Amino acid sequence: MVELKSANAAWFGLDGAGATWHRLLMRIWDDLYASRRALAAFAVIGIGWASFSAQMPVIKAQVGVGDGFWGTLILMGSTGALMAMWLAPLVYRLLGTWALMAGISFMILGFLVTGLAQDPMVVGFGLFLAAAGSGVGDVLANAEVSEAESETGRSLMNLNHGLFSLTYAMAAICVGFAREAGFGPFAVFAGMGVVVAVLMIWMRLPDRRNIEDEAVEAAGMPRALVWVGGIVVLAAFLGEAASEGWSALHLERTLGGGPAEGALGPALLGTGMALGRLGAHLFGAGWPPIRVMIIAACLAGVGLALAGAAPSLPVAYVGFLLGGLGVSVVGPLALGLVGQAVSARHRLAAISQAAALGYAAFFLGPVVMGYVAELFGLRASFYVIGAVMLVVAAVLVPAWARMLAGREAPAR
Repeated sequence: MVELKSANAAWFGLDGAGATWHRLLMRIWDDLYASRRALAAFAVIGIGWASFSAQMPVIKAQVGVGDGFWGTLILMGSTGALMAMWLAPLVYRLLGTWALMAGISFMILGFLVTGLAQDPMVVGFGLFLAAAGSGVGDVLANAEVSEAESETGRSLMNLNHGLFSLTYAMAAICVGFAREAGFGPFAVFAGMGVVVAVLMIWMRLPDRRNIEDEAVEAAGMPRALVWVGGIVVLAAFLGEAASEGWSALHLERTLGGGPAEGALGPALLGTGMALGRLGAHLFGAGWPPIRVMIIAACLAGVGLALAGAAPSLPVAYVGFLLGGLGVSVVGPLALGLVGQAVSARHRLAAISQAAALGYAAFFLGPVVMGYVAELFGLRASFYVIGAVMLVVAAVLVPAWARMLAGREAPAR
């Protein structure tokens, strides 16, 4: 195979830098193909939630609720996602190769209900369905990436999560144009559903139920190792959730920025996350994952603390960009290590539990940021999240590394 690729490079006149780019493109293509099922799922989950987030003001106005009640409706959706993540292995046992497609179908149905809703409780029900479906899809997609990593011996988590970030951003822009053109929520969600239905062609999973004893699926799984990994994911997602939800408010209220200047905060955070994940996949594949996680967590801690201490908007922008770069790779790498550290029959259950623990950050994030901001100010909120990331780098990841080193990874 190596000789064939070298011959191809010579045939097309590629040498030096050209051959390097050729090898890089071939590797990217191989990685995309190896994780094609998961990539399709991550793409449609990004499209779905970007379609909702970009229409949040109009849907909120459509049902006529205040900020507090709206937050409760969002919480109903988060509850559906967490429940579904714990139940994803059961869904796979029941539906097998169709499980991922079923989860995504429930997500589409939930968003269509949300787009039609004129009553707040109908919105809550729709968000519950959508979040439950995407929760099942998220766990199964992460498990599929872990299977692909085991089969290929390459790290693929950052690639998949990075392309999710890019898809989310592009979908949000498209929805913005659709709203400018006068399309309402249901029309936007219906258009999203057509795109998602096309991508579902690639979402039929291999049937791996024959390699696991369903009666004792979780028996013998190293729960402590999996749960510590889930706490690492939780810390990473806590940094992500806190920054996404409060960066614009900090820029506008604390530093006096306008609406456009405030919106640049989450935009830079998202840009940093996409660059961090794709950059880690392309250029950090040869680095030990634990070392990358420690460096990234330190970068996230320093960046978020800098954003909190910033005396001006440009300094805050640098902080959010650094925070996004750092926080982006910790969660995907931790999920990848969880999948590698357990046997094949435990992999789906382990990914399910670690992901559910990690996504609890989207419950904890608003609570931590809100109470700290109310008592000590918004700057202190970012100090707290930055400190959490530094503790992860200094204490949690090294302790987890010792647990991983003491266990021979069955997947390897």
